[in-house]
Amino acid sequence: MSSLLSDMDLAALISSRICHDLISPVGAIANGLEVLADNPDEEMRKVAVSLIENSARQASSKLQFARLAFGAAGSAGMEISLGDAGDLAKGLIADDRRVTLDWRAPRENRPKAEVKLVLNLFTIALTCIPRGGEITVEADDSSFILMAKGRKACLPQRTAEVLTGEIPASEIDAHRIQPYYTLRLIEETGFGLEIEQGEDEVVLRASR
Repeated sequence: MSSLLSDMDLAALISSRICHDLISPVGAIANGLEVLADNPDEEMRKVAVSLIENSARQASSKLQFARLAFGAAGSAGMEISLGDAGDLAKGLIADDRRVTLDWRAPRENRPKAEVKLVLNLFTIALTCIPRGGEITVEADDSSFILMAKGRKACLPQRTAEVLTGEIPASEIDAHRIQPYYTLRLIEETGFGLEIEQGEDEVVLRASR
């Protein structure tokens, strides 16, 4: 990578990304509370309670995922279970009936940076199937392979530009920070990344 974001800019943009992901469920919780406070109708109150419960679950899933994918979960240098990472990924898409996940990675401990890498690759795989589909995650000692299959599956152009190093750090914004962070993780872990675009399928292969 020819240039890097400063630590301050990286932290600020990651924070913006996490806040963006949480705005919708947190806003829905606030709306549900307003209905409970202002509406005496029992049916409306049941709808509001259901909205609050679902939105709270979504916010919790997003926070737990972000804590590991972007944050400093655990102590520096520790190992984390790939199985736990798979559970977080499944929780993230639990309410999205358009997407299914086949997590085939073994339930074994791996260095934290590698687990963060596979979760960020999973995040990218999700963007490849905006119409829904299936994501398969495989792992061995030297590689992570993620296959995103779905109608017109395609790696978004601005994501591809970041992952291939075509975008300088000066042009990284909150929309591009996640693939940029993924690229930093690839470099930190010593992996290389191959991207294969097929018909209705995108394969992300990180290996060393």
